[in-house]
Parts: sequence; structure tokens; C-alpha cells
Amino acid sequence: MADPGDGFPGVRVIVEYVTAVPHPRIEAAASARSGRRSLAVALLCGALGAAVALLASRQRWAAGTAAVAGGDYTLTAKGSEVTGVPAALAIVGLAALVAVFAVRRSGRLLVAGLLALSGAGTVGAALTGAANRAALDEKAAQASGDTAATAASLTHTGWPYVAAAGGVLILLAGLLALRYGRLWPAMSGRYERSGAPRSRATRPVDPDRPEDLWKALDRGEDPTGTDSA
Repeated sequence: MADPGDGFPGVRVIVEYVTAVPHPRIEAAASARSGRRSLAVALLCGALGAAVALLASRQRWAAGTAAVAGGDYTLTAKGSEVTGVPAALAIVGLAALVAVFAVRRSGRLLVAGLLALSGAGTVGAALTGAANRAALDEKAAQASGDTAATAASLTHTGWPYVAAAGGVLILLAGLLALRYGRLWPAMSGRYERSGAPRSRATRPVDPDRPEDLWKALDRGEDPTGTDSA
């Protein structure tokens, strides 16, 4: 039986590479799927985490009473009055999530790191503020007119922990950006300022690189560099 590569030396080379090396398109498709999934999860976690942290910061975190002339005066403190750090870091994290798509390579790693740090900082600040009484003591001093007065009958709500959960989501988005950010799209630099697409020169086919052979075949070119008579 005749060898299918007789008279076509390039065919034999291509067949050998096909049997030995996986198709680069398969690997590229798998990477693209991973990139799309991680991107969707990161966007959801980052946006939801920032919204949760901001919402929780506007809620009541603590309550107490202060002794005044007419009896006990009820005091309450919102999260933003206890600490403004979670809300500020949530905004920073949201901005970093958007900025990830405006940068590439090392810049993307730096922005992804900032996103992760924003989430971690939100968690730490929210947990620290969960038992903070400084805001209520300040209100007690104002209500009683005594700078040494402190709040009594302190109670705390679960909203600080909700803010911490939002920080965890932002942190997760940052970790995903650090791990998979290289697979995510960026703002296109394909077009020049004039609006014309940049010309892309075709790289010569390297017979030692199977992916070059596949790409040449996809373009309808002869990867061996020989034209049929």
C-alpha cells in the first residue's frame, strides 16, 4: 500500500505532529472557557460584595443608653459612624475591579492585588468595628453634657458581619483576578487613533512548532513552503 506521504513530504511531517501533539485550538478553547467562568464569578462577587458592604455600613451597628436629667436617652450608631473604612475600601475595590480591564500584564497583577487587599481590609475593619463603642460613648458625652460619660446597656447588631461577608466576596474577586486575570479580555488596542486597524504581518511558519503548522493549514497555506506545480 502506498504511503500517503509519497510525493508530499510535508504531509508526513504534519501527520506525525497531529498524532503526537494535541491540537492547540483545544487547549485555547479550554483556557477561554476557564477565563469566561472566572470572569463572570469575579464580576458577580466583586459587585455584590461592594454593594453588601456599602449597604451594611448604612445600617445600625450598635445601640445603648445615656443617663440624662430626664432619664435614660437611647443612643444608636450606624456603621459609617463606627468606622468609615469598610465603605471606603468597598468603593476602592469596585474601582479596582473595573480597572482590571484597563491594564495588562504586571499592571493587571497590581490592580488585582489592590482588589484583594481591599476585600481583606473590609473584612478586618468590619470585624474590628463589631465591638467598637467609641461612637456611642461620644454620643453619650454629647447627650449628657459630661465629657466623661459613657454609654450603658450596649447591644450590637449583626450588620458588621454582613459587611465582613461583603469583604470576603471582594477578596474572592481579587484572588480570581490574580489567578485567572491573564485570561481575561482588556480594552482593545487594536485600532489606531485614526480608526484604521493595525496591519498584522504573518509570521513565517516554523516546522518545529506544531501550532504554526495548524495555523497555516487554517489559513489555507502550504506549511511546508512548497507550492504544487
